Amino acid sequence: MSAQRKNVGIVVAGLLLGILMASMDNTIVATAMGTIVGELGGLDKFVWVTSAYMVAEMAGMPIFGKLSDMYGRKKFFVFGILVFMLGSILCGTADSIVQLSIYRAIQGIGGGALVPIAFTIMFDAVPPESRGKLGGLFGAVFGMSSIFGPLLGAYITDYIQWEWVFYINLPLGLIAFIMIAFFYKESVQHSKQRIDWGGAVTLVGGVVCLMFALELGGKQYAWDSAVILGLFAGFAVLLVAFVFLERAAQEPIIKFSMFRDRLYWSSNAIAMFSGAAFVTASIYIPIYIQGVFGGKSTDSGLVLLPMMLGSVVTASFGGALMMKTTFRSLMIPTLALLTVGNILLTTLGVESHRYTVVIFMILVGLGIGASFSVLSNAAIFSFPPQERGTASATLNFLRSLGMTIGITVFGIIQSHTMMNKFASLFTAEETSQMPQGVNLSDPRAILAPEMRKHIPADILDKITSGLSDSITHTFAWAIIPSALALFFAFFMGRSKLSEMEHADYTPSSH
Repeated sequence: MSAQRKNVGIVVAGLLLGILMASMDNTIVATAMGTIVGELGGLDKFVWVTSAYMVAEMAGMPIFGKLSDMYGRKKFFVFGILVFMLGSILCGTADSIVQLSIYRAIQGIGGGALVPIAFTIMFDAVPPESRGKLGGLFGAVFGMSSIFGPLLGAYITDYIQWEWVFYINLPLGLIAFIMIAFFYKESVQHSKQRIDWGGAVTLVGGVVCLMFALELGGKQYAWDSAVILGLFAGFAVLLVAFVFLERAAQEPIIKFSMFRDRLYWSSNAIAMFSGAAFVTASIYIPIYIQGVFGGKSTDSGLVLLPMMLGSVVTASFGGALMMKTTFRSLMIPTLALLTVGNILLTTLGVESHRYTVVIFMILVGLGIGASFSVLSNAAIFSFPPQERGTASATLNFLRSLGMTIGITVFGIIQSHTMMNKFASLFTAEETSQMPQGVNLSDPRAILAPEMRKHIPADILDKITSGLSDSITHTFAWAIIPSALALFFAFFMGRSKLSEMEHADYTPSSH
């Protein structure tokens, strides 16, 4: 038994490393992007570096989740690690932005296998009484990756070389590979079925069209341009085709019948809407602090520290309490905190104190944390081992989709509001007399510390005021998805993790 427990500990450590790599990758790279673009060029294409990773990861999640149900978790998790490491090596050797974007897509394919399958292996491999605590630990890793990613990225970029933002994945990946490949022995029988190629092609194609439309719209192309409208049309057509194909397939990638389960569909709805609300705070609080208090953009990890620590607290407590109380009883109060936190963020202004912002951030963090640990367990709860990979992957896919749509929609709202504010604050003459390099449409650039020094005090006050108002207006809109997440929490029923005490679990799978 002690050997079995030791093996479980090693396996869990390997899963945590895998999740840490995949979840930290975007935040650690974002900090280094300025240096990378400066060295490789391609400022007009740098958005593809992030988009390529996100598209590949999101498209891969449901597919790898289904494949892990059909052919086993271990081989696809190991495959994810190896592909992620290969992509990391290639990224470090890139000598153009186009190359880097292609290699990031390879990384994303690996990431699409790592996150959903890690939660499923944890559920399969550990005894029921430990699932709650470990679920909390897995959720805490998500929170911590958002803190340490930007800090580590900034340190590596400043003191080593940007290539090591990618190479750092190699020792982590190698350790995770050894831990899973040699110590995880799955004994669950998997049903080998025909792969749903039609569903896979239409899903990937639809996600690619949607992601590129959201990423390029309003930036490289106008929203009403033929390119963006064509991408949205392609998404709509492929989505309809995907639904028809999935309903007819013997083993669909996403089983719509699973959404008949109340706990499952409510968990997915909460993940999607809470993800949209949370990502808005994650993006615009650092911009608010940079604009109002004059902070540095490279300190984004420290800026978000109170919020992320709050999320780690409720992720851990939520996981620990899942055996004692219902999923609903954990989600309702925490999502209420998320909604209250978003409401309070709308009261911020240019006169607000830094400590006020910190308190509001802690509330938002406490509000989102439990969703990282509780929802992953709730989504898998109602299904046998043969369907858990699909259940976990669909939840992670919809959470990522909610965050992506949230970034785009709230980005449009903030940008339009800010430009309208500037139009009312500045005369045409003042706009034409802006110091060289000041672009009113780019809040990050105009509020960089080195740029602020050259902006006259009266103009800077107006810029700060307009930016602050546009961000609080955006927070007001973010109340909607947080309130919807809270609303759906009431539909979760009275299930709790302890009811699975005698569910499919075999000690030999250690």
